[in-house]
Amino acid sequence: MTEAIADFLDRLQPYSDLLPEDRAELAATMQVARYAPGDQVYSFGDRLDGLYIVRKGDIEVRDEHGETVSLLGPRNTFGERGLARDGRAATSALARSETELLVLPAASFRLACQDHPALARFFDRSGAARPSRAPLSDLATSQVSQFMARNPLSVAPDTTAAEAARQMRDAHVSCLCVTEDDRLVGIVTIRDLSARILAEKAAPDTPVRQIMTEDPRTLPPEALGSDVLHMMLERRIGHVPIVGARGLEGIVTQTDLTRFQAMSSAELVAGIARAETAQEMAETTARIPRLLSQLVAGHHPHEVTTRLITDIADAVTRRLLRLAEAEFGPPPVPYLWLACGSQGRQEQTGVSDQDNCLILSDAFTPEHAQYFEKFARFVSDGLHECGYVYCPGDMMATNPRWRQPLATWRRYFKGWIEKPVPEAQMLASVMFDLRPIGGDTALFDGLQQETLAQASKNSIFVSHMIANALKHQPPLGLIRGFATIRKGENKDRLDLKHSGVVPVTDLARVYALRGELRPVNTRARIVAARDAGLLSKSGGQDLLDAYDLIAETRLEHQCRRIRAGEAPDNFLPPAKLSDFDRSHLRDAFVVVKGLQSALGHGRGMLS
Repeated sequence: MTEAIADFLDRLQPYSDLLPEDRAELAATMQVARYAPGDQVYSFGDRLDGLYIVRKGDIEVRDEHGETVSLLGPRNTFGERGLARDGRAATSALARSETELLVLPAASFRLACQDHPALARFFDRSGAARPSRAPLSDLATSQVSQFMARNPLSVAPDTTAAEAARQMRDAHVSCLCVTEDDRLVGIVTIRDLSARILAEKAAPDTPVRQIMTEDPRTLPPEALGSDVLHMMLERRIGHVPIVGARGLEGIVTQTDLTRFQAMSSAELVAGIARAETAQEMAETTARIPRLLSQLVAGHHPHEVTTRLITDIADAVTRRLLRLAEAEFGPPPVPYLWLACGSQGRQEQTGVSDQDNCLILSDAFTPEHAQYFEKFARFVSDGLHECGYVYCPGDMMATNPRWRQPLATWRRYFKGWIEKPVPEAQMLASVMFDLRPIGGDTALFDGLQQETLAQASKNSIFVSHMIANALKHQPPLGLIRGFATIRKGENKDRLDLKHSGVVPVTDLARVYALRGELRPVNTRARIVAARDAGLLSKSGGQDLLDAYDLIAETRLEHQCRRIRAGEAPDNFLPPAKLSDFDRSHLRDAFVVVKGLQSALGHGRGMLS
């Protein structure tokens, strides 16, 4: 039996990372437990016998209120969350079919984690197992794949020097790779053309094979920036082709190194501040994906990365506001431009549309309407040109409904709170994330505090907001612990936005409404809710850890697509996840599901 268990563990992380003798020793301590359909493995609050691994069958995991939070099949592990805390079960578990479990006794589990770092890293749900968060992105220690130019231009060896020069001119590049049968055989640079064609008065139809550098020095994509620097300095070269398993994958030039070193949100903001047109700003915002990739590669906390990315959107908006005033003249009455959605929460990633509105002074009259209509259109069009596409739901200042005097906004919020019909719930969910961007901030100072006070005192409104928040459920299911999208172009993928971060965002918003908390950022709201006692310390920390993992997984997925030359999105194929990442992500979703259930039971049942 021990040999069969060891063989099973050999195909399962993290046990597969152990030495065979260590794995066999661990297998010898495991017990086999069998359950009939409907049998209880343990109940919430029970002292756990140990760590459970599903060998055969199906396990249903429920929270303390009896709500199903996860369905687990073979190779899934459960019970580790309770073992990592006080040894008592944080959920309940029961068998859905004839089930066989392997049980690693609690004492053996703790001892194994002490003796084997691979196990300790795998079962650490606090986030310490993830890569350390670096304060800065460092060229010397960043992989070449983070900053190389992909799909470099290449020519055949018999291409003429004149044609090579034309291609370099038209593409604004300083070199061409020379390939034959998809194999890199040389590199030709502007310097080669100058020294070997112009200076020697050679014929323009000279083939590049006669002037190229043959078999140039190359590096693999996993090389570090320091490798490139050292090669360039030692060999006195300015171009290094990057060759991997798929052949020629990219090239690094001295310009790429300079650009990577200089790339920062501050540099982009400075460029935006100098821009005179939306088109000039668009040239700067086109660099955001590269900045995002660099920030994630540097292991910055997700809340820092998204804050820096949002700062750029804020700068674009404020610059467009100034350009609009220059175009149409001074505003006839004070105004305030606000962002909602991800920009309002300072949580923008590589995929963002625009959500905004205008609050106008109560001195507004119908004669001022045309000015602010043109004003809003100018700014919204500029944002669209810079990559912040029009909101599909028309939640923009170009919509007259969202371009109103302060008194009207007060009536909006009062109406939503007093009559929380479905549309009101949706609008309140968006508008409670408002953040001033540019204009007279005094127009917002009293509005937020006033509406939070009204909302928190209206239990019916809060109950409806809770019901609305529970519409977005984490993607937990039987297959590998995940429920993926069932049809469409993103079939069999996880939606890391609507099923990942949005459920946490919705929870945090409800906490903010209940506690009249001023922060708009999701993570800041969770911290404030924990500090205010709306969440227990352990529950608050669990939610923070879960949110951090989900948000960072989303950013890492987007950056993988950016590095592959694809547009970033929010749809992750679970097959891309390792057993380690899959296990941690599933547990993060279980935490969110459990807190949703607690919130739902605490609100009273609405029909």
